Amino acid sequence: MEKFLSFPISGSTTQLVSATGIVLIRQASSTSTTISYKGGSTGTDVVTIAHASVSNDDFRDFVQSQVAAALTTEWTKPVYTVNPPVAVTSITVA
Repeated sequence: MEKFLSFPISGSTTQLVSATGIVLIRQASSTSTTISYKGGSTGTDVVTIAHASVSNDDFRDFVQSQVAAALTTEWTKPVYTVNPPVAVTSITVA
């Protein structure tokens, strides 16, 4: 069952990020958090969330708790809307 987090993007709309197949969530810096996914033959896919500055691993902790919450919702609700503690400016895939 696929689940997605719906992130609001500052000055834009929303973007869906998969909440399944995750192997690691890491706060790379005070302004970016990465989500690594199980990859196929091409290796691991990484989503980078750029956000306003936060201290410690606060945004990583936020994302982890939102993934856990999304995965506990009923199967008929594939999208889980999140309300980040700081503004999200972009989401990219590498």
